[in-house]
Amino acid sequence: MARNKLAGTKVGKSKSAKYYQNNPDAKKKKDEYNAKYGASLSRKLYRAFLNAMNKKKGKKGDGKDVSHTKKGDTVLEPQGKNRARNRGRK
Repeated sequence: MARNKLAGTKVGKSKSAKYYQNNPDAKKKKDEYNAKYGASLSRKLYRAFLNAMNKKKGKKGDGKDVSHTKKGDTVLEPQGKNRARNRGRK
């Protein structure tokens, strides 16, 4: 999947995006925390697990995500359905 070209630019409209646009020190602190969190062993192992699931399911460029079920299993599901679930509504 291609990287979001708008990531890191000042175009966000959410409350948090506006906050970080107006508070560069807070954004710097948040980015440092996120980098440290993403580099932790537990996050690396979790990413490796997800990558293994993707490889096992043979998905690449098919427009589907590996979705987690309530039972803890994983199934292939269209990206739109998977990413639309549990998101905030206005």
